[in-house]
Amino acid sequence: MAAGPSLDDLLATAVPFALPLRHPFRGLRVREGVLLEGPEGWGEFAPFDDYPDTAAARWLASAIEAAFRGWPEPCRSDIEVNAIIPAVGADDAARLTREAIADLGCRTIKVKVGSRDLSADEQRVGAIRDVLTAELGPGQGFIRVDANGAWDVRRGEQALRSLAGFGLEYVEQPCATREEMRELRRLVDVRFAADELIRQADGHVTRISEIADVAVLKPAPLGGAAPLLQQAEALDVPVVVSGSLDSSVGLGTALAAAGALPDLPFASGLGTGALFACDLAGPVVPRNGRIRVERIAPDPQALQVAAALVSEERRAFWLQRVADAWAVKG
Repeated sequence: MAAGPSLDDLLATAVPFALPLRHPFRGLRVREGVLLEGPEGWGEFAPFDDYPDTAAARWLASAIEAAFRGWPEPCRSDIEVNAIIPAVGADDAARLTREAIADLGCRTIKVKVGSRDLSADEQRVGAIRDVLTAELGPGQGFIRVDANGAWDVRRGEQALRSLAGFGLEYVEQPCATREEMRELRRLVDVRFAADELIRQADGHVTRISEIADVAVLKPAPLGGAAPLLQQAEALDVPVVVSGSLDSSVGLGTALAAAGALPDLPFASGLGTGALFACDLAGPVVPRNGRIRVERIAPDPQALQVAAALVSEERRAFWLQRVADAWAVKG
């Protein structure tokens, strides 16, 4: 394999960017990151601020793969995707679901839950089910809820016994630990998906069927599309490919991974483009519930606008973040 880029190579093309979101998402109002350009195109480095350098190093590996090494060959031309709804009120959830169906053609809705107010979660999910029923028919459309590990076993049982009545495709990462996931799974009749437990593991995970029915894999935290395919092959459950609140450019890595997987039994979690108020290129949003597998280059004017939204302090932060991740990656 040819030698990879040097740190100087990366910093020479690095463009920190900031993209405002339509709604707050997991505490964020603006998504920041860095674009890196190489012979294959552009890669995105955007680990969240609270991620350690060891995790950021994997995100940098993913950006280097995209910009300097390229992606695996796809075996399909487009991907079915879900729409995603933040932890908003019931009225907003209903409106966003109607828009997802009418404008994007999505039939699968992923929604954030796990707030302290269980009744707010119930109202949000119930509003989504009401719209799916009204627009698609009784029992049509899928709802997947994502708790991001917020529940303990007692709270998770209480929440899922209530939310299951709305018909759930699965619950993503209901609890933070394997032990809690295992115990809760015995108590409720809902399919489980594991996300953080895989993403935060040290090395490949092989056995999760004792705690989950589905594995949610995100390429950037795993080091890129090729490492995701290797992780998927090692697992003993089906895989859903998801993004990490990527820009339109960064989403290309997740599309490449989903496009190259031999089996893709569920809609992928790649409908996050609709969350951005503006993007680095024409927004990558579903049409008829699907997104094409393709590489997206930034629009020069859009990138200039997004770069101008980054303060000098944050620009220095991001360039240092690249250097720190490089030092860990080696």
